[in-house]
Amino acid sequence: MRGSDQEQGAVFSYIQPEARVPKDHPLRSIREMTNEALRRLGERLEELYARVGRPSIPPERLLRALLLQLLYSIRSERMLMEQLEYNLLFRWFVGLGMDDAVWAPTVFSKNRDRLLAGDIAGEFFFEVVQMARERALLSDEHFTVDGTLIEAWAGQKSFQRRDGEPPAGSGRDFRGEKRSNETHESTTDPEARLYRRTHQGEAKLCYLGHVIVENRNGLAVAGCVTEANGYAEREAALEMVEGLPGSQRITVGADKGYDTVGFVAAIRENDVTPHVAQNTTHRRSAIDGRTTRHTGYAMSQARRPTIERVPAWVKNIALLRKTKHRGRERVGWVFVFALAAYNLVRMRTLCYAA
Repeated sequence: MRGSDQEQGAVFSYIQPEARVPKDHPLRSIREMTNEALRRLGERLEELYARVGRPSIPPERLLRALLLQLLYSIRSERMLMEQLEYNLLFRWFVGLGMDDAVWAPTVFSKNRDRLLAGDIAGEFFFEVVQMARERALLSDEHFTVDGTLIEAWAGQKSFQRRDGEPPAGSGRDFRGEKRSNETHESTTDPEARLYRRTHQGEAKLCYLGHVIVENRNGLAVAGCVTEANGYAEREAALEMVEGLPGSQRITVGADKGYDTVGFVAAIRENDVTPHVAQNTTHRRSAIDGRTTRHTGYAMSQARRPTIERVPAWVKNIALLRKTKHRGRERVGWVFVFALAAYNLVRMRTLCYAA
């Protein structure tokens, strides 16, 4: 017999969102690890909020929502709020009940700015790395470093002279004008710098993101965002290597861009063996036989390409190829938070996937 197509809403529902999510859904293990990291950050999150006044969005729910935005490539807060309105899986992950109201996009953005003002992303990333270390997923001896371009939220026409003089010719047409970071800056994002990675590449307003991964499972253990210039990759690598825990000698692999006398000498002073790819195209490499003769050098070079997965995920899945934030501090906050999201996905594969 044909069933009826009449729609009649139920007055009561006794099924919780938890029951609607499959037991083997990938988000279950990611939510479990996320909640563990947030519990460790409880006291720090409490410090960000006043003791009196109207309650705001719980920071735990806010951070879970931001994680969803990265994991599912949601390009705006408005679309995220739309998904939370009707997506039962997203409601369950964030911690919203069936009848809970979804926040207005502007309210969500203002509460997010409260977290941006603190180093919550860095602390959340640290706790995720600690969980990976407790699960014996990290190597304490062998690492790889790399950098990637992050295009700034600013157009080429915003890159104008610092002295305010209009370019030669008509209006805002910059064609034919010699422009540099010394004489020009973006009126949209003054901290962005005009930079190109190769001689043949296009110069863009951008930042540089940097990451160090351990070589055992490819998990990110350090990351930051700096101004885009020709020295930033090596300077950031030195700074991040100094912050790595442990007292034993370690190895750090890198591509040919790090093969300079200054970088190799500086990293050796920090009791680090530089497993940098040799650049012998136009000059003599700073990496000599005392490093290349060991089998560990070849092993590091074989593992080095795996670091490309991290910036690829951050730029393509987390949508940071072109950032939607302005200022190095905010771009760095989102970049480090995206590294934490990548680690959670990777840890889920290593620990929970069958």
